[in-house]
Amino acid sequence: MKRVLAATMVFLLILGLAACGQPAATERPDDSSRPESGNMTGLQEQKETPASPLPYDGIYPQHEPYGTGIGAMPGRVVWAYDPDSVNWAGNGYWWEPDHFNESAVLRMVNESIASLGGKENAKDGWAALFAANNSSRGREGGYTAGEKIAIKANINGSAVYDDDISGETKMSYTNPVLLKALLTSMVEEAGAAPSDITVYDVSRLFPDYMVEMCTEGQLKGVHFVGRDTGAADENAPIVWSYSFSGAVNYLPTCVTEATYIINLANLKGHSYGITLCGKNHFGSFINGNAMRPPEGANLHQWLTRNEMGIYSPLVDLMANADLGGKTVLYMLDALICAPSEGASITGDNARWQQSPFNGDYTSSVFVSQDPVAIDSVGADFLMNEPAVTDNNGALRGNPAVENYLHEAGLVAHSPSGTVYTDSQGHIVTNLGVHEHWCNSTEKLYSRNLGKDEGIELIRVGK
Repeated sequence: MKRVLAATMVFLLILGLAACGQPAATERPDDSSRPESGNMTGLQEQKETPASPLPYDGIYPQHEPYGTGIGAMPGRVVWAYDPDSVNWAGNGYWWEPDHFNESAVLRMVNESIASLGGKENAKDGWAALFAANNSSRGREGGYTAGEKIAIKANINGSAVYDDDISGETKMSYTNPVLLKALLTSMVEEAGAAPSDITVYDVSRLFPDYMVEMCTEGQLKGVHFVGRDTGAADENAPIVWSYSFSGAVNYLPTCVTEATYIINLANLKGHSYGITLCGKNHFGSFINGNAMRPPEGANLHQWLTRNEMGIYSPLVDLMANADLGGKTVLYMLDALICAPSEGASITGDNARWQQSPFNGDYTSSVFVSQDPVAIDSVGADFLMNEPAVTDNNGALRGNPAVENYLHEAGLVAHSPSGTVYTDSQGHIVTNLGVHEHWCNSTEKLYSRNLGKDEGIELIRVGK
């Protein structure tokens, strides 16, 4: 069986390399069903007039798209880039709000939401995203006033070892200015009431300055739930698709009571390789280990083996009906990126070398409705960035960090043989689409090259 699987993977690799090496179609792909919006630059222009792809230069084995794209614009990942959004000399703490241009960050959020929904403005974009998520769950219509929304932030670097809520650490956590911009867009453009929004991470404590700046003015009423206030819903235990020892894990009530979830993760390396939207839900459950819920759940064993074709709890979290099923938006905070979750962010290790950053900060935000696609794009950016790999031996030259993406993309027939469910007894047959870009210079994916399936990376902004 292993020989058959190996032969199949080699065949797919050859197909992928051949596809990437072919010039794009001379005729512009029919985009009539994929309306565009905002200030499209770079990659969108490349889609309209594709250049001949350069040779593949990645570490990950290349292959045809695995899985089927999902979302209002299936497989679409929008990349908002504006170097004017970050103005940090590299001194002091990276997260200080004065280091960021609030109006530029809000514009990035709104433009990316519009483009992700295939609309001209953020209001219509949000409406399209809610309608798409509802349709995927057999519901009709868009957002209805009074429906609750829970935002899973990544506060991993705050109150790691104690109950310090000052936020005064050089480790990474959700950018406070980006969180404020997201909340502002939800209130102003999506029509959500602040009192119906909860920001949570039940494994950490939110910095007090962040809570203050995100609950003032028109945002008054937004709720924050950390490990000190999170309540377990004992009617909602997580059911893993593979049997292993560990504590029983319960979703927090802010998740089970919400109609929608927003997954606000970080684009950064990790001591296990990478941490993106998939791993962000390691802060979405409660068990007997308040400080380290993933350790109580015994999950890290699956991230340290550096093997392909093994079960991944990240796929179970993606598939969970209350987590992935409810997610209306996946977002990667890439304004300033860390090489690892435990690294101190400095002006040096946060300046990226690859184009278009060229020795400056990433100053970016990525959004998608496809959890597999956005993490695939994030994995490509991280693996091809010397500022990350030179400071992260777990990621450098280690393609096995994408095991969960293969499991997710091929979830209907996973390489591990695991039958994944939604934690409510329903077998999952598709979670989104996984592939890798054609090369690190052009950053083109299958839909950018005019194909009908795969990822479409759209850049907006500058």
